Amino acid sequence: MVNLRVRKVGNSLGVILPAEAAAFLNVKEGDELFLTESPDGYRLTPYDPKFARAMELAEEFMDRHKNALRELAK
Repeated sequence: MVNLRVRKVGNSLGVILPAEAAAFLNVKEGDELFLTESPDGYRLTPYDPKFARAMELAEEFMDRHKNALRELAK
């Protein structure tokens, strides 16, 4: 467990991630992080959950229509 301190950054609030946490999340300065609710609190992730869901739907569509897509690719 790592304690993070909330600091004032201009008119906003921010936290500084320790280098180990940034490396684990595979993020660098300027990257976006997403804070989402989870059953046990909040989750901080570099992956956009809306994009991930859209990709799941696209994969399901492609699986269902793979023969038609194969014909269209010819």
